[in-house]
Amino acid sequence: MTDFLTPISTKKVKTKDVEPLSKKIQNLEVRDAISIKSTDSALEALKNEPDWGTVNNVLTYLTSDGVNLLLPGPLFASIAHQLVNTTIPSYWRTLKESKPQAAQLARILRNPTGLGHITTRLRSLITDSRQRKGPGTARDTSEHIEDLFDVLDGVLRDDATSSFVLNDIQKYGKNAMQKTLIWKEYVSQTASGKILSIAAEAEDVLKKSESSRDGSWIADGSRFAAWLGRNIAVLMKSDDKSEEHSTAVVELCSKSLTLGYSDRVVGSLCSILIDDDRIETLRDFMSRMKTFEQRKFLNAVIAFVDKQYFPSIMVDKEDTSITASKPISSVAGLLYSLTKDNDVLKEHLVSALAKSTIPSLSESFAARRSVIAALSKDDDKIHTLLENSIRLFGDSVYIKHTPIVQQEALAQTLALCCGYVQRSQAMFLTMMAKSTYHTNGMSNRIGASSPRARFLGIAVGIAISKMVDKPELQLKIELEGADITEARWYQRLTEVNDKLGSTSDLKAQDKAKPLTKQSGRILKSALKPSKGPAITEIQGPRVVEILSESEDEDGDLLSYEKPDSDPEDETDDPEAVTRNKPTAPVYIRDLIAGLRDQENYDRHELALATAASLIRRKANFGTEVIDHLEELATILTGLQDNSELEEFAQQRQQALIAVLLAKPAQMAQWFARSFFSGDYSLTQRIAMLTTLGLGARELAGVKDSSTDNLIPPKPSFPSKQLPPHLHKMYTANQNTSPVSKLTSSMARDMLSPLASQAADQLTGPNILKVRTFSSRMEVEKKRQKPIPNALAQVVADNFFFPLSGRWWLQVRNSNDSIYASTHLLPPFLQTLSLLLNASGPNTLSLPQMTREFWDLLLSVRGLAGKDKAVLNAVLFGFLMLLETNENKERVATEHGKELMETQAWVKMVFDGLGAGSEEDERVRVLAAGVVVRCGEVVEKYQRRMAGALMDY
Repeated sequence: MTDFLTPISTKKVKTKDVEPLSKKIQNLEVRDAISIKSTDSALEALKNEPDWGTVNNVLTYLTSDGVNLLLPGPLFASIAHQLVNTTIPSYWRTLKESKPQAAQLARILRNPTGLGHITTRLRSLITDSRQRKGPGTARDTSEHIEDLFDVLDGVLRDDATSSFVLNDIQKYGKNAMQKTLIWKEYVSQTASGKILSIAAEAEDVLKKSESSRDGSWIADGSRFAAWLGRNIAVLMKSDDKSEEHSTAVVELCSKSLTLGYSDRVVGSLCSILIDDDRIETLRDFMSRMKTFEQRKFLNAVIAFVDKQYFPSIMVDKEDTSITASKPISSVAGLLYSLTKDNDVLKEHLVSALAKSTIPSLSESFAARRSVIAALSKDDDKIHTLLENSIRLFGDSVYIKHTPIVQQEALAQTLALCCGYVQRSQAMFLTMMAKSTYHTNGMSNRIGASSPRARFLGIAVGIAISKMVDKPELQLKIELEGADITEARWYQRLTEVNDKLGSTSDLKAQDKAKPLTKQSGRILKSALKPSKGPAITEIQGPRVVEILSESEDEDGDLLSYEKPDSDPEDETDDPEAVTRNKPTAPVYIRDLIAGLRDQENYDRHELALATAASLIRRKANFGTEVIDHLEELATILTGLQDNSELEEFAQQRQQALIAVLLAKPAQMAQWFARSFFSGDYSLTQRIAMLTTLGLGARELAGVKDSSTDNLIPPKPSFPSKQLPPHLHKMYTANQNTSPVSKLTSSMARDMLSPLASQAADQLTGPNILKVRTFSSRMEVEKKRQKPIPNALAQVVADNFFFPLSGRWWLQVRNSNDSIYASTHLLPPFLQTLSLLLNASGPNTLSLPQMTREFWDLLLSVRGLAGKDKAVLNAVLFGFLMLLETNENKERVATEHGKELMETQAWVKMVFDGLGAGSEEDERVRVLAAGVVVRCGEVVEKYQRRMAGALMDY
């Protein structure tokens, strides 16, 4: 065997000791480095594979006075190219440990030229990582991307980065035109999203390469927008009052509004300026923007103050006086300062209050109070607001087609506005109350088909009548139940008189928040159990037992048997035995602490497993659950499966449903509001919709066999299944959500009679069929007993209208809203269908719910034609509308146009679908069911519909 391997030559190699990195740097510095005296020599040195000393000399020269890569030109561009493409890949790991040199490199590249080369390099690395290569030719680009992330972080991290760049432009720019072009390039890189988008793509590459690096703030849109807002605040606070500086700041601020995170940019900017009492500065810069940019900026300001200073609590519509609020007065003072001398913004606020064009104003009662208080100092604008509100409030088309959420907001705006007008000029209010707008509007309101629309008209009409009419001529309409209390609350709105406060109160409130967070963190650490057992040292004299061999005289004594084996003792490692196992929580505060303690696996798993049962058990026992409902909902909704629990999704869903059922009216509005305004992922938003859909059906007393077992069955052969994390990954696309399962089973149940009827028609005359008669007892067993529907009383105002109304607001204000995407739109439509069905055919608000849902379904037909999931949800919604509305005569009379339009469109969809896949067949069956149901109504009431549809 030894003859097979014959050495050709031998060489003795002497191993060298590995020097530490710091010593290696010192040795490199000792070498003879090339001195750099010009930019040409710096470029030449960078091209010729420089040593560490030469690189250090280049960085020192490029950071000296009079040298900057800011100016455009081939020489500076070549230097930046060499630094980014050659020096950083070779020396960045060394530069990162030497902080002065890393700071020098960041300063050199802190300009449009350097940022442009960094983004170009990142784009080439991303492209290279996505290309398919043959075996042995693949290159790992993750390390280079990580290095560029570190460099980019050093370049942009400072809040004064934009100020430094602008100062360099003013210092080194040769003429006004060149300065303007360089600043426009920087604004385009930062504020338009170029750096953000390329950084997000690069981070996606790092995630796929299983890099251990944490996510960078540069690739996070919210954090990047907050950084941009802080940069704008630093620029606004600058002592430079020149026209060039102001124009540059306005340009950066205007461009940042197109980033897609206007609320975060403006919120970060306003927080700093409020703390520094520089609101006047903000107003001056706002006045320099274009008109549409001013409106967009003010919308973002209102959204910021709504989230920052107004707590997300329900408005209790009780018959009690509405007290003044310091945050509302302070925000009113802030808005008044921003719009004091700006008629454009005042007119925008008047239009937004009347037409509900700003989502924050439609959702937040406190925000409406603040805006109306800010406008109350201008008599002309408050009178215009009152006139527009009365005119729109009584418009028949508005009453018929506008979501109830927006109608309620307008009713509250109208009541508040009437109070301010009466205190300033009572005669104008009397004139408007006697005008045709108000009298005809009251007639339209009282004759409306929706009970809620009628009530709003009655409540506002009574409030206005008590303000302008004599006692014997006042409007008096008898109300019942909770309507009496709410009507009195609308009368209380006319007494609200919020004063203009100081923005210093907002500053104090903003600074008080970290103290709350700190105290909460201390409490959490105090409640956290210790990981190890406590060891107590005994002080003083001790009793020591001395054993000897002579004492072994008790050998004849019988020893006790060993106890039964403990499952925890099966391991031989004594450190792995857990004696202090956590117990199930019995109080809500213990449950909250267990849900938050994700580091303790056993405690967190036990808390999540027992959450639903504990909440249900204590929901009607005292106020322990009621006092912590929103906190429980926030924790459960934002919970992440960091421990990869087997039943995480099912247990969290059951707990969320238990929270909803504890107080349905309040929590349904909380879930609807959080679905549209909270910072949640797609999975968490879908969990909210599932909670509303399934919780509503349980509240209505509907038993769903398809969702009883939310936990999927275990496979018969576990060895044939992938590991849990891979199994979740490859089964993520399967349609297994509870709402989807429920809608599929309901569609099957509704379409089964149609299929049986068609089969009967095909198999011959009914007289030839044999009918099996059942006994009376068997028929009575199968018949379902009527149960009270608790959902019908709260479904419209708390479940359905908050969802549909906010959806219209979000989609109308954004063309590419996430709520109209193929990920959220299908479960959203399915949830509305479930709510409509669970409410039952006898719900008083069914006509208004039907109208809003039908209009919504018809508005998404364009999206349904592009995606099968959306089309499936739309067809299911149409089928649910026709099934729930048992009064087909009313459907034909009030919705004849929508019915014909639906029938024509669904027929076109049915003809365009080809038979083939299982999904296509499922959609074809749904479409056929909708066409049949529409045809039944049209055939029965076609004469009545003919007169109503003469102009269709």
